[in-house]
Amino acid sequence: MLLMPPSLSDWVPEGHLARGVSDLVDTLDLSAIEDTYTEERGYPPYHPRMMVKLLMYGYCTGTYSSRRIADKLIDSVAFRFLAAGNQPDFRTVSDFRKNHGQALEGLFDQVLEVCQKAGLVKLGKVAIDGTKIKANASKHKAMSYGRMKQKESELKRQVREMLKRAEQIDKEEDRLYGRDKTGNELPEEFARADTRLKKIREAKAALEAEARAKAIERGKDPDDTIPPDKAQRNFTDPDSKIQKTKDGYIQGYNAQVAVDDTFQVIVSQHVTPTAPDVNELVPAMDSIKKRLGRKPKAVLADAGYWSEKNVEALGNRRIDAYIATQRQKHGEESPPVKGRLPAGLSLRQTMARKLRTVAGRKVYSRRKVIVEPVFGQIKQARGFRQFLRRGVANVRHEWALVCTAHNILKLFTAMAAA
Repeated sequence: MLLMPPSLSDWVPEGHLARGVSDLVDTLDLSAIEDTYTEERGYPPYHPRMMVKLLMYGYCTGTYSSRRIADKLIDSVAFRFLAAGNQPDFRTVSDFRKNHGQALEGLFDQVLEVCQKAGLVKLGKVAIDGTKIKANASKHKAMSYGRMKQKESELKRQVREMLKRAEQIDKEEDRLYGRDKTGNELPEEFARADTRLKKIREAKAALEAEARAKAIERGKDPDDTIPPDKAQRNFTDPDSKIQKTKDGYIQGYNAQVAVDDTFQVIVSQHVTPTAPDVNELVPAMDSIKKRLGRKPKAVLADAGYWSEKNVEALGNRRIDAYIATQRQKHGEESPPVKGRLPAGLSLRQTMARKLRTVAGRKVYSRRKVIVEPVFGQIKQARGFRQFLRRGVANVRHEWALVCTAHNILKLFTAMAAA
C-alpha cells in the first residue's frame, strides 16, 4: 500500500505536546546522565536523551508505569515518534529511571529556569501546601512499637519451643539412625518464625534509633528514651508513615509544593515522611531563593503552617506572610476589621487581624486558587495518586519528575496561547 516507508514525524502534527517535549529536552543539559555511559563493550544503550523524552512525555500524559510506557511504544504514535521507532522494554525504562533518579530530579531546576526566562514566574505571591500521597506499601504491613514488643515475646517463646522440639527430634533420630544426621531436619515453621523475629527486631531497633535521635535534637538523654507504643514502622517501605487524609488513613508521604501566582508554576517541591506541614515552610522559601536567585514578595499558607517561628523567619527574610492561625469552617466568615492595629497584641493575634482586614482577606483569598488546582491537575487530571518507588530518596526523585512534568505543561500551554 505504501511505496516508501512512512515517516512518524508526518503523523505528529505541529503544536503537538510530543513535539514540545522533544524540543524542550533537546535544550536541557543531560551530562549528568550521559557521562555515566563509559562502557564500550556490549550492545549500545538507548540514547539517554531519547529515554528522558519518553519519561517526560509519559509523566505529562499520566503514563507513569514502565510497563504502560512500553505498551505505548507499540500502539501510540506520539511515543513511537519520541522513541524514533525504538522499542525499549519495560525493564529498560524502569532501570533508566532507577539508575538516574538523582539526575532526573535535577531536571526540575532546569525546566523551572526555562519557565522563569519565559516570563511565567513573577514571585509576587507564592502559595504553599502539601498533599498526602500513598506509598508503594500497605498500611496493613505496618506494626506499632507496642505490638512489636508483644510479638517479639511471642516469637521468642515459639523459637525456644521449636528449638527444644528440634533437640528432641535430634536425640530420637540419633537413637534410631546414629549420630550422622546433618541437622537439616528442623521443622519448616522454625525458619519462618526465626525470620519474622529477625525482621521485628530490626524494625524495633530502627524505631528506638529514631527516638534517640529525636531526644538528642531536643537536648534530652537518649539513653532514657524509648519510642511510644503507638510509634509505627512499615515492613515494605520503612521510610513511609501513616498519614491522615479526608478519606481516612493511608501509608504514605507528605508531598509539598510552592506555586507561583502568575501561571501556577511550581517553584519549589519536596517530599517528607512527616505528616505535619509546619516545619516545611521555611525550607521551601529557602529553596526558591536557591533555585531562582530571588525570594517571593509574599507567601500564603493555611493553618497547618502556623507558628510564631515561621512568621519570624519570614520576617527576617523580608517576605510578607499571610498564614492562617486556625482552621475555618466551610462557609464561616468573620466580619472585616478596620482601623489602627491595637497595642499589645500577640504575634498570633496580629496575624489573625491582618487576615481579617479587607486587603489581607483579598490577598489570602488567592491561596486556594493558586495551589489547590495544582494538586487537582496532578492527582485528578493526570492520575498520580501513588508512588511507584520505595524509600524517601526514590520517592523524592519521583515527585520531582511529577512536578517537572507539571511545569512543562504550563510552559507548553503558555507558549501555545502566545
